[in-house]
Amino acid sequence: MLDRILIHRLAVFARHGLLPEEEVLGQRFYLSLEARLDLREAGTRDDIAASMSYADLAGLAHRIATERRFRLIEALAETIAAEALDAFPALVALTVRIDKPGAPVPLVLDGVAVEITRTRRG
Repeated sequence: MLDRILIHRLAVFARHGLLPEEEVLGQRFYLSLEARLDLREAGTRDDIAASMSYADLAGLAHRIATERRFRLIEALAETIAAEALDAFPALVALTVRIDKPGAPVPLVLDGVAVEITRTRRG
């Protein structure tokens, strides 16, 4: 069984979306991450070297979301997952949720979201 490091609703202002207005105006997105890894040694030794930095993981996700433009939040989620798995050797799996509360949908709703889970291959 794997343990989890959770990052809830990291707010970013970005310009993702299909519509030209989304690129011009931008909007708020929320990123939530669930990192799966073995934290037993980190907890036993009280040593960050046996874990991973949630600040570094949040920073990676924030940087990707704010420095690049994606037409689909699915592509944003995939990029965060792939780059996090490359950057953090202890990471076994990562769930990425992208909430888009201001989605341009002509209906009354709180927002839309995409959630993916990716695991380390090999």
